[in-house]
Amino acid sequence: MKSGYVGVIGRANAGKSTLVNVLVGEKVAIVSPKPQTTRDAIMGILNEPDYQIIFVDTPGIYKAKNALSSIMEKTAETTARDVDALLFVMDGHEGLSESDIQLAKKYLAFGVPMAVAYTKIDIMPKENIPADMKKLYEAGVTCDVYPVSARKGTNIKKLVSGVAALLPEGEKLIEDDIVSDKSEKFMLAEIMREKILLTFDKEIPHGVAVVVNKFIKNESGVYEVDLDVICEKANHKAIIIGKRGEAIKNVSSFARKDMEKFLGGKVFLTTYVKVKEDWRDRPSLLRDFGYDPKNNS
Repeated sequence: MKSGYVGVIGRANAGKSTLVNVLVGEKVAIVSPKPQTTRDAIMGILNEPDYQIIFVDTPGIYKAKNALSSIMEKTAETTARDVDALLFVMDGHEGLSESDIQLAKKYLAFGVPMAVAYTKIDIMPKENIPADMKKLYEAGVTCDVYPVSARKGTNIKKLVSGVAALLPEGEKLIEDDIVSDKSEKFMLAEIMREKILLTFDKEIPHGVAVVVNKFIKNESGVYEVDLDVICEKANHKAIIIGKRGEAIKNVSSFARKDMEKFLGGKVFLTTYVKVKEDWRDRPSLLRDFGYDPKNNS
């Protein structure tokens, strides 16, 4: 059988996390329309009789503006050098740019077997697809390119077969019943961060971290979750809390429903909002919130 690790890379907001969730058949990564939604390398595992594909969803490639985004950029590059194959995700709907081509060629030059997922074909003019395929080939991106729609499921099976073919022969690397390498506690924090990304505009969501302080299942079978939403400025805190606490109440309710679906049980959620100024540029706080520069150097 085939088995191995596949680094999922590409520009911010190209649709990597949505695609990984569809490929794996489970929600292993949070999704929002905003760039830099994914901050960590997150594994999603697809088990089939003939292969095991361990997809490693990476942070979107985005110009670093602070220490956190620099860590994210290094995470993507380190992952790309340490896997058995690469899946480069390209946003077809946005149109093929010269920078997309150069980025694809950069990763192709790593010498790791690579395929390209050309995404969002359900919301773009169909005549653009062959023109972009030709443009990629003529520019030297000679690996297989799969036009796909994660939302519609178009060509997903072909993409999976193509990626599996890139992997080496070997035994399964991870047990069958595991779909992700991340803990339940990590996923609860990510669910809350996803809902903040979906609820608030502009810079506020990118300046937010979520720390789970308490996660237990009590005697009655209810999960008790106590978490902090960390933001960078006092006025951001006021916006997140909202008038008479309505905003944080609504986003917490939004998150709690997904937490209950994820855990398969009732959740009692307590949320606090705290300010830690410029935490994205403070190494000690980055470590406290789970983004350790040493792990990404």
